[in-house]
Amino acid sequence: MDLLRMNCELLATCSALGYLEGDTYHKEADCLESVKDLIRYLRHEDDTRDVRQQLGAGQIVQNDLLPIIIQHGQDKALFDTCIRLMVNLTQPAMLCFGKVPDDPVFRHHFLQVTSHLQAYKEAFASERVFGILSEILYNLLQLDWEQRQEEDNLLIERILLLVRNVLHVPADPCEEKKVDDDASVHDRLLWAIHMSGFDDLVKFLASAQSEQQWSMHVLEIISLMFRDQTPEALVSAGQARSAEEKQRDSQELEALRQKEHAEKRSRTLQRGTRHSRFGGSYVVQGLKSIADKDVIYHRNIHHFKNYTHDTGKAVRRVPKRNRQAQECKDKRRSALNVRLFLREFCVDFLENCYNHLMYLVKENLIREQSQQHDETYYLWALSFFMAFNRGNGFRADFVSETVSIRAFHFIERNITNYYEMILTDRKEATSWSRRMHLALKAYQELLLTVNEMDRSQDESIRQSSNVIKSNIFYLMEYREIFLTLLRKYDETRQPQSYLKDLVESTHLYLRMLERFCKGRSNLMVQKKKVRRKQSRGGKKPPAVETSPEALEETWKIVEEDLKAIGFQLSESITESIVPFDATSETPLEEQRTEAVVRVQDALLARLGPEALGLLRAAREVWPEGDVFGSADVEPDEELELLKQILHADLPRSSAPEPVVEEEDDAAELEEEELETIQVSEKEFNFLDFIKRFASPGIVRPYLLLLKSYSKNTPHTNHCIARLLHRLAVDLKMDALLFQLSVFNLFNKILSDPAAAAYKELVTFAKFVVSRFFSVAAQNNKAYVELLFWKNVGAVREMTEGYSRDGEGKKPTWTEEEEEELRKLYEEHRHSEVPDIVETLLPLLSNSTRTRRQVVTQLVHMGLVDNAKELKKQKIGTRIVLWTEEQEQELQMLYEEYKDSDDVLGNILKKLTAKRSRARVVDKLLSLGLVSERRELYKKRSRSAHRKSSGNGMTEEEFLEGLTQGFQDDPVDRDDEDGGEDESDASEEEDEEEEREKSQSGGRRSQSLQSPVEKRADVGTMVWALQQEGMSGPLLWLQNCLNRTADHRKEDGLSQAVPLVPLTEANEEAMDNKSFRRLLRKLGMRAPANEQESFWRIPAEISVSQLRSAAGALSPREEEPKGEEEQNGLITPTEENLEKEGVVVEEEEEVSGEQRAQALRALLLTRKRKHHTSGQTGKSPVPESTPVEDTESTPERSRGKISTKRSRVLDDDEENEDESTNAMDVETNGDADSDGEDVSAPVKRRRKMVLIDEEEDED
Repeated sequence: MDLLRMNCELLATCSALGYLEGDTYHKEADCLESVKDLIRYLRHEDDTRDVRQQLGAGQIVQNDLLPIIIQHGQDKALFDTCIRLMVNLTQPAMLCFGKVPDDPVFRHHFLQVTSHLQAYKEAFASERVFGILSEILYNLLQLDWEQRQEEDNLLIERILLLVRNVLHVPADPCEEKKVDDDASVHDRLLWAIHMSGFDDLVKFLASAQSEQQWSMHVLEIISLMFRDQTPEALVSAGQARSAEEKQRDSQELEALRQKEHAEKRSRTLQRGTRHSRFGGSYVVQGLKSIADKDVIYHRNIHHFKNYTHDTGKAVRRVPKRNRQAQECKDKRRSALNVRLFLREFCVDFLENCYNHLMYLVKENLIREQSQQHDETYYLWALSFFMAFNRGNGFRADFVSETVSIRAFHFIERNITNYYEMILTDRKEATSWSRRMHLALKAYQELLLTVNEMDRSQDESIRQSSNVIKSNIFYLMEYREIFLTLLRKYDETRQPQSYLKDLVESTHLYLRMLERFCKGRSNLMVQKKKVRRKQSRGGKKPPAVETSPEALEETWKIVEEDLKAIGFQLSESITESIVPFDATSETPLEEQRTEAVVRVQDALLARLGPEALGLLRAAREVWPEGDVFGSADVEPDEELELLKQILHADLPRSSAPEPVVEEEDDAAELEEEELETIQVSEKEFNFLDFIKRFASPGIVRPYLLLLKSYSKNTPHTNHCIARLLHRLAVDLKMDALLFQLSVFNLFNKILSDPAAAAYKELVTFAKFVVSRFFSVAAQNNKAYVELLFWKNVGAVREMTEGYSRDGEGKKPTWTEEEEEELRKLYEEHRHSEVPDIVETLLPLLSNSTRTRRQVVTQLVHMGLVDNAKELKKQKIGTRIVLWTEEQEQELQMLYEEYKDSDDVLGNILKKLTAKRSRARVVDKLLSLGLVSERRELYKKRSRSAHRKSSGNGMTEEEFLEGLTQGFQDDPVDRDDEDGGEDESDASEEEDEEEEREKSQSGGRRSQSLQSPVEKRADVGTMVWALQQEGMSGPLLWLQNCLNRTADHRKEDGLSQAVPLVPLTEANEEAMDNKSFRRLLRKLGMRAPANEQESFWRIPAEISVSQLRSAAGALSPREEEPKGEEEQNGLITPTEENLEKEGVVVEEEEEVSGEQRAQALRALLLTRKRKHHTSGQTGKSPVPESTPVEDTESTPERSRGKISTKRSRVLDDDEENEDESTNAMDVETNGDADSDGEDVSAPVKRRRKMVLIDEEEDED
């Protein structure tokens, strides 16, 4: 369809609206329906926006819609519909097309729509139009909320959107051709807004409490009103020029005059005395031409300094990706009456509306109740109005809402986000760069405002500024932001105006920081440390010799030192020693142990006074228990205590991991990963902070901006020269600027005809050049160094001398070692080992080689391309993505095993590509094969469910349950001990498995260990947790068990009791894997479902079982002995057996099965005393009587059971199998559904056998 000709339906619809006769518009009868039809047509336009273009070409807005709302505004329905249509017609072309089209055809349509919008804007620049809009809006705002209908709110919003769209239309400088102080279309539109009183309605909407919902619309309209203005131009509007401005203008004029005179003088000198036809030809010695001969110069000799070989060559085309970013359009100065009106608007807005509106907008942004990129309007308003406030008689209370730490944090977070988006969204990098520039301007204005508050006469305002400065100087994020932005500057994405603002903001921040540091002797700031994994090949610190002879010699020296000072310590020692860190997360008990270790370390280092001072300081912190001596201890007793600590074998934690500061730029291998970030405090040194700027990556942007020194303002040139002066003079690192491009720039400045206007730059350039020649006189390589940018190390070598070969370098590899490494690598490169470096390290003849050295040497020898190929692979991360074939395989396996008892276990066994449980479960959920994780739990048998209730469990069975193994489910163990990257997922899987176990009550197969060994196993775990500093959580758990046992004994009721950690240490313990494993050993139940948050003490555990579990948690001072040591001693159980009359031979090694039988015999004897005291007089059972009732159990095929007690303890070799069978029968009998009916007769017969044996012994 030809867009130059209007569609017949559109033409008929527009004709049905009415007609304009002179200044009167006559509407047709179906005018309202025609407007609705036009809205309907716009809804169905194509991608070229044909309907919109045709209506614009037909001037529907100028000739029909605007006259209708002016002359027929009393028709509410028609007015509302016309406003709807105009809001649609005036929406920005960017919204219509999504972006500026790249296709030439669509670009033409885009420009056509824009030209129609510019015509609409000119038509709206009428007082009559905004008069009717202001009147309607005023009447609507007069209505209370009770009287205002939904249509009224919609009309208010549409009027605000219409004004926003009209103000948003860009200007066309080619068509307008306006100069400064002349009224443009935008100025005429602003004047119409002012004359109609619409600006007063905007201020009312910004300040009224009842109109908060329009805050974003109001801020957008205000930002578009001031689009072409600058705060400085509005401040100076209508006022006489100040003396400072006059002086600045005169200096600029003088610089231009000097430059003009210098150019005239140079032209006069270049004009030769001879006729131009006799210019002459010259041979340039030492400058080769294309041939081997010297260049012949055929022009005037005065122009030779501009000679270059590139003369006459085609200009090289710069690729688009390497071109410098374009600057935004320049600001223009509006007409004087418009500037005066806008100035008054700013004054009223700051006084009555600014704080309220900015608070509302900030809340909307934080709660994400605004549209995308609306924060840019907030950033603009902050920078514009705060700058106006500074220039127009600074009032801190006018901008109090945005002068806060929250504002600094909000802007810093947006700057970081914008920079990340520049890197990721490359197609829209220009837009993100503009937003980043806007955020930087807002940050700069905040600093300027805080700096202005320092000069205030009000003491409270100065105090507030000190509070803000203390925060922005203390926190590391605010100190590092300018370093980061300078280091990351990219001239292809960020314009030079951004760099100018960045340099000026950095200068202001450094000046404020320097002034802040001068008034304080010591300034503490926040410091972040990054804790990294230590490479396996790292050298361990040399261990201190602890032989008895060495300790005795050390003690003699320490004792002499202490006696020499008379046990009196200096104030410096007592004040510097701090044994307790209140801010540390380490428990008090562990800190006390560390204090003892520190005392021992001081003694081993032969620092007697420090050890004594630490002992006394620790005594004041931990006076209880007299661990560090009593309060009235004598010097001799202190000496004896120090000697005991020196000779004591104290438990020491593993060596601390190396701490690497964030500022350290040392290169590290890929396998070293970030683990945690520690925050601490350090004393701030301003010169140390300036040293961070001594880097080529930061100096280069400054020199890039210095290239345009003639176009820069004097303040910008001063900011550049000041930082370079800090580096070259204050830090004495002038060699950092010894670079050829820098000297070329200095030469340009020194030879500039108007050099007198840049005195600061000329002086600095002369200083740097003179310093270079003084260095070159001592270093003959200085001229070669001009070709390279230099870091701090190269600067030091250039000025102080180069280090000799081999000094400070890493250990070298000999030819034999290289050949050995090459052979080993060739042998194992195809062995498919998971980590070839770990395989090569033990095979090298030089065992001191570290992983880093081996990897570096392999790269150096060219055997591998880079270190990433040898990076450590983490467990569980080798396979990340699922291929289509793997997904199909998983679906087939699920369909095959979905009805089995262990769906997940069978799938894991059959999977071709091995993955963890967590990965497989997540994939099954994402594929929709299962709806929840519970469907993948193991299905338990009913018999196991009955038995797991715990009713009728003996103490023996409960003790066996404390340490029941997990050997039957290796997949769980693999998940539990997996890599760090899957610890959270595997732990979640373990917890879900535990919930299923707690609900279904299934029990794993019982191990064949005795309760004594099981108690020892629990004791080992308790001792290990104590070494980790969890004595407090263990004591808390023991108290919970004892308290629960007391309550159940008193009330006679049993219900699940949650374990609620109330302290931070207990919470950390509940998150610890080892502590959770101990809870499972003790029979505690994990959260059963998502509604439960805490572990619970099951209701089925009896009082005696709780007492036993609590007893197993008793603290141990020594590590539990091994099994070999325990077998040679009489255990408490064996002592009890002796008290009951059982003879135990100490020389004979008792196996685990025999001790188990002995414990059962003891337990049966105890029960006989409580329940069957009348059975002692019964006749004994004959020795040869078999237990025939047990043959009815499922284990009948295992043989008959020997019930003779003498065989249990004496006939070890003969009856070992029979005793094992006896235990198996009992265990399996418990697991059987009819176990209670079978086990009772067996126990009664065994009691009778025990009674008979006792009578025989008597």
